[in-house]
Amino acid sequence: MIADRLVAALLGLLTLVASAPTAAQRAPDRTRSARIADLTWVEAERYLDTSTVVVIPLGAEAKEHGPQLRLRNDELLARYYADRVFAATPVAMYPTITYHFYPAFVDYPGSTTLRLETARDMVIDIVRSIARHGPRRFYILNTGVSTVRALAPAQDSLAAGGIIMRFTNGGPRSDSAEARLRQQPGGTHADEFETSMMLYMFPQYVDMSKAAKDYHPGQSPLMRDSAAAARDGRTWSRTGIFGDATLATREKGRVVVEAHVLDILDEIAALRRAPIR
Repeated sequence: MIADRLVAALLGLLTLVASAPTAAQRAPDRTRSARIADLTWVEAERYLDTSTVVVIPLGAEAKEHGPQLRLRNDELLARYYADRVFAATPVAMYPTITYHFYPAFVDYPGSTTLRLETARDMVIDIVRSIARHGPRRFYILNTGVSTVRALAPAQDSLAAGGIIMRFTNGGPRSDSAEARLRQQPGGTHADEFETSMMLYMFPQYVDMSKAAKDYHPGQSPLMRDSAAAARDGRTWSRTGIFGDATLATREKGRVVVEAHVLDILDEIAALRRAPIR
């Protein structure tokens, strides 16, 4: 009799286990972020809907940043900011776009660029393919400057189809922090601030013994040949730096980076509230 009851109980337990939902069947926890690359398509289907905010980091992995920083500098920036966003607010995090519109740096070996139209259309195609499965709010976590020239028309094209796409382009806190801390006479690339940010984020990828002051104002792109730059009215930079990287410090980087994180989170929060047409 006791044995019969034990067998019945065991059979009941096995039935419960068999009928329990699998990980793929359980409802997704949208209060937490997800890295899409780590999901199956079945899990992704249950995570992506019209309430999902999709974040796509954008950072070059082959673009010169002077002799003191790596070609992958922007990808490292994008990775750091993506990790901070992932931990702070629920988003669907997509893989980083590592090729885009960087025409100002092609004079330096290792650097790459796409045509403006290619960079624009690539973002449009990526976003539209994701939007087929529900999401209508997208944030491009942008680490470039020239990239804005391709992102702005992509934004307009997507808006015409009812998709909201926004992108990083400075921010009030980080802009204020840079203005307060700035010592260099000018510059925007591999300079005082970009080098400081890397000293804070990934100091192992910074060689301050090779940092230089290299600031010769002119029109884009940067050129290694001073005579050609003078002839064409371009910006001469022997090192690929545009600014004064020798002024970089980890503390400056901390202040600017933490301010920028708050700017990005504010922009994503505003995107989450934005009404969908």
